[in-house]
Amino acid sequence: MLDDSLLDDPQALARSDRRGLLRGAAEAGARVRTAVRHAAEAGITELRPDGRPRSVLIAGPGTAATGVADLLGTLAGAGCQVTGLRPTGVAPAAGALRWSLPGWAGPVDLLLIATPDGTEPGLEVLADQAYRRGCTVVAVAPARSPLAEAVSGKHGLTVPMATAPYEEAQDEYDEATVSGLDALWALLTPLLLLLGRTGLVDADPGTLQKVADRLDRTAERCGPAIATYSNPAKTLAAELDESLPLIWTEGPAAGPAGRRFAALLAELAGRPALAAELPEALPAHGTLLVGSLAAGADPEDFFRDRVEESQALRARAVLLRDRPAGGLSAAPAARELALSHGTAISELEPEEGSELEALAEMIAVTDFAAVYLALASMGRS
Repeated sequence: MLDDSLLDDPQALARSDRRGLLRGAAEAGARVRTAVRHAAEAGITELRPDGRPRSVLIAGPGTAATGVADLLGTLAGAGCQVTGLRPTGVAPAAGALRWSLPGWAGPVDLLLIATPDGTEPGLEVLADQAYRRGCTVVAVAPARSPLAEAVSGKHGLTVPMATAPYEEAQDEYDEATVSGLDALWALLTPLLLLLGRTGLVDADPGTLQKVADRLDRTAERCGPAIATYSNPAKTLAAELDESLPLIWTEGPAAGPAGRRFAALLAELAGRPALAAELPEALPAHGTLLVGSLAAGADPEDFFRDRVEESQALRARAVLLRDRPAGGLSAAPAARELALSHGTAISELEPEEGSELEALAEMIAVTDFAAVYLALASMGRS
């Protein structure tokens, strides 16, 4: 159950935020700017590729690397096959994870490695395998980490993962300082610039400066000092209290933002959520609106213990919208379906701008919402 009073108490939020989640969300814009500088220093902005790769393979651990693969695949569209390499292993630990190249990978393919850790032996093995097959290898990893040194030693290109200004003064690699909510943009930005040089995505330093500015403005709107009634992230967190979020997305950029939101709700707040793209989301989730999770289900079951038993979850729709393909929108049908079953619906639509700017705004608002829901839930427990 969410502690509403905590949402409008910045000092209480700060005390609850032992992992620095709010700071991580607020620093996304700064990470983009630092990552652009690191990419330029590594030579990415001066590359002159001979052409596009046949395919792009992406490997890395955790939610951030999964998000990088999802976002790059969406942004590249039909221009190139983008494949995320899923790890295997007996445990989700750096030493246990292993990655493998598909059998067809070779000299015309590009392997991208994105990790906020840099200690994974499995990624070093993967880089060596790619080198032996003739693949081009580019890694974004913490500076001086074992992986960064291994990739550079195999004639690959390494870009140091962007850190915050207060972290850059450190002389030694410390894996504890490079993980966090802000890892997505630190890993994604250099790879966007790289694929921008190949023509697969529309990303250059000027575009990413606008993305950083959008992230900063969104952080100002969603910061802990902004009251819930005018804070879109706090409002969304409060609306999702005691609910099962059905995250419906529309438009190219909204899909990966919705999937990341669902993943963060589970990882940070311990809340289940389902994400699907319109219009397929309506038949996929329609039955949930008429079953035991429906708003019309009886919340006052006579036999429920109102002291010991928590309130049952009720479905709530969350509509994330970008510009729909072809100008056709399933949003009216989504609203009609939800409201016809008495299900409340929350909506988020970014301001005008490029596809990357819209994507950045949706990710920033939902990142903050997941953090607020996590912190306020812990405050009540």
